[in-house]
Amino acid sequence: CFQLYGYCYQDSNDIPDTLTTITELGSPLEMIQLLQTSWEDRFRICLSLVRLLHYLAHSPLGSVTLLDFRPRQFVIVDGELKVTDLDDASIEESSCTSNSDCFMEFPARNFTLPCSVEGRCQSMNEKRNLYNAYRFFFTYLLPHSAPSSLRPLLDKIVNATGNHNKLGNVKYLLFYPSPSVNSEFTQKCVKSANTQYRRVPEAFIPDENYRCWPSYHHKGCLLSVFDVNEAIEICDSYSQCKAFVLTNQTTWTGRQLVFFKMASNHIVPDPDKITYVKVTD
Repeated sequence: CFQLYGYCYQDSNDIPDTLTTITELGSPLEMIQLLQTSWEDRFRICLSLVRLLHYLAHSPLGSVTLLDFRPRQFVIVDGELKVTDLDDASIEESSCTSNSDCFMEFPARNFTLPCSVEGRCQSMNEKRNLYNAYRFFFTYLLPHSAPSSLRPLLDKIVNATGNHNKLGNVKYLLFYPSPSVNSEFTQKCVKSANTQYRRVPEAFIPDENYRCWPSYHHKGCLLSVFDVNEAIEICDSYSQCKAFVLTNQTTWTGRQLVFFKMASNHIVPDPDKITYVKVTD
């Protein structure tokens, strides 16, 4: 949820019992823009959403459901997804006398949950949040341009949320492929390349940019890699790529940012970078 920095309670002549809150600043969530970002950033957003779902399911007040669970209720803060509007939050689990009273209806499919001996629909708040996360977020953000080695696991995640599996299982599945937890999946993606590259230490190519998608830089091709072998594989996959530059910057998972260049005519000294130039016959 949003970080609360402070609040002020005062009486007003026009509006009694006025409460003003001061919170952190976030960026509105635009799904079209998110689909244009790297899969790694979208995966981070899904991770933060799972953490939020887990908190809502086990909050000090009990299980909390967001009745108006839509993208417009969320913002992005430092790459993390946070909910801003809690006006429609509820901690009331629906009462029931039989399973038929625990009917959940969504546009694409419906669910019937068990009625507990206490006369409450079991985990209805958690299940509602989970399915809304599936239909508004996971189904769009996770599979799109995902690494090929992770797609079978991501299919399990999307199916688990769509079929109302336990949140704990989904949380495990989402954390499992995170490169910061298990980087081996990236190593399995790397293939050996026959192309020869000349290593130029402490060097940078300031120009010779071309655009690629997805890129961390809107005027060039800046991607994240696990190691040099993956950078070589990416450069070999672009016909215009003739060189690449390893930077000392990393993403949130520790993957290294690399500039891919269409030529190496002008190389300048830079102690924080290493340039690799494709060797031509």
